[in-house]
Amino acid sequence: MKIIDSILTDAASIAAIRKDIHAHPELCFQEVRTADVVAKQLTDWGIPIHRGMGTTGVVGIVHGRDGGACGRGIGLRADIDALPMQEFNTFAHASKHQGKMHACGHDGHTAMLLAAAKHFAKHRDFDGTVYLIFQPAEEGGGGAREMIKDGLFDKFPMQAVFGMHNWPGAPVGTFAVSAGPVMASSNEFKITIRGKGSHAALPHNGIDPVPIACQMVQGFQTIITRNKKPVDAGVISVTMIHAGEATNVVPDFCELQGTVRTFSIEVLDLIETRMKLVAESICTAFGAQCEFEFERNYPPTINSPAEADFARQVMGGIVGAEQVLHQEPTMGAEDFSYMLQAKPGAYVFISNGDGAHREMGHGGGPCTLHNPSYDFNDDLIPLGGTYWVELATQWLANPTQNV
Repeated sequence: MKIIDSILTDAASIAAIRKDIHAHPELCFQEVRTADVVAKQLTDWGIPIHRGMGTTGVVGIVHGRDGGACGRGIGLRADIDALPMQEFNTFAHASKHQGKMHACGHDGHTAMLLAAAKHFAKHRDFDGTVYLIFQPAEEGGGGAREMIKDGLFDKFPMQAVFGMHNWPGAPVGTFAVSAGPVMASSNEFKITIRGKGSHAALPHNGIDPVPIACQMVQGFQTIITRNKKPVDAGVISVTMIHAGEATNVVPDFCELQGTVRTFSIEVLDLIETRMKLVAESICTAFGAQCEFEFERNYPPTINSPAEADFARQVMGGIVGAEQVLHQEPTMGAEDFSYMLQAKPGAYVFISNGDGAHREMGHGGGPCTLHNPSYDFNDDLIPLGGTYWVELATQWLANPTQNV
């Protein structure tokens, strides 16, 4: 494993920053303290910053030895927000804020990019510019989208952008990347079936929305099995059904809610269109009214083939080609997708281990993402920091990557 010496030397101090951020988690668009910590570190290291993009985002600007005159630029992104959940860990750096927790490792993502930033501040042996993007509100707020709206790619011209997420379960020292879709689109639906209430002993006097809802749930699955191509991935999950308040009353309405996940916009278009038709038609057949709402949240995260391959080569040079795995696409979602819609790039994964790194006092659950017993593995800081430095340096050194 080829770790950059200066990053390894600074790993302990960067880990201390990470633990401080972990202890003071902030939710989407509220990351004021976290942004202050990031901004102070970058400023102390002599890196110019831009604040307030996407409400609480921070962008560090590192010009190379040419002062950025060549015009080439690369973006490296880390998310900085936490989740609205209670932490079970009791170690010293556990969350000090009730109902808020860094349960997805964004504190670690921030730390790895800070490790690279500190190295870049001292070693500018490249031509062009590295943009360090500390993005708010990944957990449902669409912070990437908001930074783009605020002019991220206009103010900071870059030809490619890269992101990285820790991935529990695989051994430390391995990476994963693949071209094409790596994370799904995230979408929500809410369907209200308006029937007619009656006494449960006299159901013929009403229009019962509950069996209509049952028909609807079954009908949605035929979209997946009979309308969508079998080779195209798609999920419809009805996760909530609410109806009625008494055992002897047929309710007036029934409400269904859930999520749809796909790896392409084309499949998403198909599913939304068919769901609406199925829902409205079933309601009509039973004499009920249908209110159909469908909200598209994050689009699918799709890696550019050239950039994914380039990231794989860089990883292989650090840990060996056999330690760079193929990333199986996951139906989880990620708002880095907005950046990849605007620029070529790749979203990669760095393995977080099996949880044995956690200090005494962790909760009883596994060390998985969005789990109250999760904690980022600080052993990843020098490895992730090295990846960021090597990726940016090698990319800027190769003008063909900027076409």
